[in-house]
Amino acid sequence: MRIKKSCLACGEAVQGRADKKFCGDDCRANYNNSRNRDKNNLMRRINRILRQNRRILQEYYELGKTEVHKNKLMDRGFQFSYFTNIYYNQSGQVCNFCYEKGLVKIDDDYYNIIQQNDQQLVA
Repeated sequence: MRIKKSCLACGEAVQGRADKKFCGDDCRANYNNSRNRDKNNLMRRINRILRQNRRILQEYYELGKTEVHKNKLMDRGFQFSYFTNIYYNQSGQVCNFCYEKGLVKIDDDYYNIIQQNDQQLVA
């Protein structure tokens, strides 16, 4: 006696190997995409914030403005709690990076924008 299996995605009858779970590749992909959607959405949102932070720093850096007031960054949408890595420079200052662009706090209101190239920091 053979047990009829149903596709985990659509419920249709599954034919083929005994351990087969889906009726086809589309159902398998849809099932796995729906299971991972929440995780993927969170990662997409964080990556979007990191890219936006990097873009803001890049624009100021290209203009030659390496010292920027924190309110100007915030007005552009910079989110200070999102960064990709932390580096401590020779002076012991904390450098928060969004990819290769970073911020070093000068005082409560101002930051220096720096760039990291092949493990070398350039101000």
